[in-house]
Amino acid sequence: MITVQKDQVSVGGVDLDNHLILAAGVLGTTGASLLRMRRLGAGGVVTKSIGPVPKEGHAGPCLIPLAGGLINAMGLPNPSKNFVPELETLSGEPVIVSIFGGTPAEFGEVASWFEGIAAGFELNLSCPHAEGYGAAIGSDPSMVRACTEEVAAFGRPTWVKLTPNVTDIGAIGRAAEEGGATALVAINTVRAMRISIALRRPVLGNRFGGISGPMIFPIALRCVYDLYEACSIPIIGCGGVSTAADVIEMMMAGASAVQIGSAIYDDSSVFKTITDALYSQDGVPAAEIVGCAHA
Repeated sequence: MITVQKDQVSVGGVDLDNHLILAAGVLGTTGASLLRMRRLGAGGVVTKSIGPVPKEGHAGPCLIPLAGGLINAMGLPNPSKNFVPELETLSGEPVIVSIFGGTPAEFGEVASWFEGIAAGFELNLSCPHAEGYGAAIGSDPSMVRACTEEVAAFGRPTWVKLTPNVTDIGAIGRAAEEGGATALVAINTVRAMRISIALRRPVLGNRFGGISGPMIFPIALRCVYDLYEACSIPIIGCGGVSTAADVIEMMMAGASAVQIGSAIYDDSSVFKTITDALYSQDGVPAAEIVGCAHA
């Protein structure tokens, strides 16, 4: 397998220790858990999504393990502004704060709380199971552009996480780029559900959720490929990445880095496992393979 050189990594204005980033919503609920992921080898970390008001999230069950993936419907539970003190111990670390809102002004309000703390922001415009937030507004290019402009105005690195549940993800990516995004994250979970035969009703408390894990990797890969063709800013691949080979494949499709989420469910040391296989002194420069599948 191809390996890459472990040089300094900078993506979308954020300096990282390697090409692997903890995805939003996975062990990013406290400062201690974020620091733990850093110590376990994550090159950067993204927090749980933080919104304008505290939310308890959906009633359970909220998570269904599957063969090859997970379905979740958390409902964006978060402590809102009370999360700010959690990041005090992470000064100088590559911590990206995931934020959400229902309007551009709400995105701007939440970003203002972390202006002097975050290494950058990631706009959650893609959660498929939170009414009025996420994909509910992230499928509208004009809204995506407006929300991005609001946060980009702070002058900090601004990543936009996109939903795959749209007809043309390239159009959404271009809207984010026009709004001042410094990177695109693709993708969030894919809409899904399961039904209990015994109970004759949906398993999730919210009925519907989003599926993640290896089974959506080909979908994420295609979205990264399409965005690389449509946009000119860096892309961060996310969705089912669990091996070094997955990382290489994402890079060849056009990703400059990747985020890892569901793989941690089975192996909290997955960052070290992947970096051990991904990097070598005689590896190729990462820039040599990013987007090479488009040649």
